[in-house]
Amino acid sequence: MDIHFQIMEEHDLRGTIELCNLCFEENTSIDYAESIYKQTNADSNQLYVIGKLDGKIVAHLKITVIPTIYEDMNTYAIFNHVCVHPDFRRHKLGTKLLDFAFQICREKGCKTVELWSRNFRVAAHKLYTDYGFNIDDAMFFSKTI
Repeated sequence: MDIHFQIMEEHDLRGTIELCNLCFEENTSIDYAESIYKQTNADSNQLYVIGKLDGKIVAHLKITVIPTIYEDMNTYAIFNHVCVHPDFRRHKLGTKLLDFAFQICREKGCKTVELWSRNFRVAAHKLYTDYGFNIDDAMFFSKTI
């Protein structure tokens, strides 16, 4: 499969949101996505990576690079919304997507990468552990404000 990975551009928003809504059972509107994209597009530490196959967006992940003042923590990245279209899974596209994203993180001086994944995404978890991610002994907390 000849997939092309790149940083998402504004004209890719619709296809990206359609893919993420499918993979994550979400209902993000294009209007909302466009609004946020316009607010964050100039931030070089907020990156949306997509994979295109014959012009169709079939893979995606969001990279957030976080520089810190803490020497041990240094600069790190968080990946979220990592997905491959269900019709194109089992072709190593997830691995290629991670390879592309890790190259970006190396170029930005990241020391580590963390990944957020929902519990129901068991098949994705296998990709992450096969890729070398460790499951940390930590809990993810959130609170709606």
